[in-house]
Amino acid sequence: MLDINLIRTEPEKVRNALLKRMDAVDLAPVLDLDKKRRALLVEAEALKARKNAASAGVKKLPPAEQQAVFAEMKEIGARVKAIDAESAAVDAQLGELLAALPNLPADDVVAGGKENNAVLSEWGKRPEFAFEPKDHLTLSKTLGLVDYERGAKLGGTGFWVYRDLGARLEWALLNLFVETHLSNGYSFALPPHILNYECGYTAGQFPKFKDDVFLLAGEEGKTQFLLPTAETALISLHRDEILKEEELPKKYFAYTPCYRKEAGGYGANERGMVRGHQFNKVELIQFAKPEDSQKSFDEMVGHVEAVMRKLGLHYRLVKLAARDCSASMARTCDIEVWIPSMKGYKEVSSVSNAHDYQARRGAIRFKRAATGKNELVHTLNGSCLATSRLFPAILEQFQLPDGSVAVPEALRKAVGTDVIKL
Repeated sequence: MLDINLIRTEPEKVRNALLKRMDAVDLAPVLDLDKKRRALLVEAEALKARKNAASAGVKKLPPAEQQAVFAEMKEIGARVKAIDAESAAVDAQLGELLAALPNLPADDVVAGGKENNAVLSEWGKRPEFAFEPKDHLTLSKTLGLVDYERGAKLGGTGFWVYRDLGARLEWALLNLFVETHLSNGYSFALPPHILNYECGYTAGQFPKFKDDVFLLAGEEGKTQFLLPTAETALISLHRDEILKEEELPKKYFAYTPCYRKEAGGYGANERGMVRGHQFNKVELIQFAKPEDSQKSFDEMVGHVEAVMRKLGLHYRLVKLAARDCSASMARTCDIEVWIPSMKGYKEVSSVSNAHDYQARRGAIRFKRAATGKNELVHTLNGSCLATSRLFPAILEQFQLPDGSVAVPEALRKAVGTDVIKL
């Protein structure tokens, strides 16, 4: 959520920043409600002060005059009650407007969408084949790694079943990520897969993107949903808490399946497991001091790249333009892996810095030792990594002329073989 004080004092700065990612920005309704809310607050405080003064002096008055003061105090009390109700309604309206506004892009993030994304670097060579390469769907079926038909029978379109060496390859990837992040000093968490509304709100996915998740009927009518990413759970670990400055940055990672509606249908080149309703992912999270959050961001990008290099996969690092960043994020870099059959790159990780946007929604603060004041933390997240696109990339980039697939060296012990053969 954006800072109402910033909107009030620098509306043009906020408006120009939001225009990087929005077609039109009208802050007048926000400013009008804020002005009304503050006017009501001033009126209520003045009336309460008047009532307190009258209450303190009423006993000194003659009985005849006391009745008039009591009548006035009753009228003041009724007016204050009416103002409080009106203020609550205004606060709710203002909250809805603020919750609908996306985050401000970082100053160096350019306007526009995918057309303005910038490739920062590439690693490894794009694989070339002296034979007719197969796509991952054909390879996974031929080698008995993934059962798409029975997956659809069990869950419907967009689900699959890992089988035998396919299951071992998937688990080997996850285990590599877990071991890597433990060695990088992250705290391991396994959060619940069913979350409450407050988690979605704090992450910035609710209320605007509520329809993108699988909603559940919670107890006593409370909204619950299947987590779309572990970020949604981990960001709320310290919701409504005040952290110690010396604890920061706090670093967590989690393994979870991710459940997505993925509205809009699939492209013809996104068959198989490139896009689905359930996939596995290891997610990184950091809570950092504002002045350290860019350092944390760079560190997290480095962690993702290190894992990609361990796997030996050709990839590129892309800095996203404002409209391509998710609504909660001020900055995002994607790591995109080359998938030969698609003749293009697919995102396997997004590393993002939300600045204080999520922390303000979730009241996640730290106490600054030098001042004793509470400040909002900066929150960062990064997928490291989503396996549903790494798996196809491994099959396609490391396929051999006879239809077998070489297993990346970092995974061979866990998979139990150097080559997956027919």
